[in-house]
Amino acid sequence: MQTNGITIYTDGASRGNPGPGGYGVLLMYGKHVKELSGGFKKTTNNRMELMAVIEGLKALKTTDLPVTIYSDSQYVVNAVTKGWLNNWVRTDFKGGKKNKDLWMQYYQLAKKFQIRFIWVRGHADNPYNNRCDELATAAADGKMLAADNGFEG
Repeated sequence: MQTNGITIYTDGASRGNPGPGGYGVLLMYGKHVKELSGGFKKTTNNRMELMAVIEGLKALKTTDLPVTIYSDSQYVVNAVTKGWLNNWVRTDFKGGKKNKDLWMQYYQLAKKFQIRFIWVRGHADNPYNNRCDELATAAADGKMLAADNGFEG
């Protein structure tokens, strides 16, 4: 865990793809840890992975510190680190790229932060990633799930 900035661990889950889904987030700064989660009636795993990142960034109270985001989603990490997202934005998501609504939310939010992404193996021995998975699956299994209004089923 990084000490001179904010660390965010994220995970998303869905029961079926599409199906009920949820996200889990750990926000960490120094000795402080905050957990976030939420669930949706019908969504996809990729949407929940990206939603976790967005909700983590939205919860931050400062833009002055560097942010390191740990995710087990190659979809999210590669889209940002390999420049796919910039290409999608430049071409207005030509070719029917999914999740434009969430990617544009992330794109606007990310402009406020100095973000570094690190991919971690999911369902392995990382306790922070495992906790996010627990939060995400518990949210997906919840009873009062919200509608994912941007879902493109």
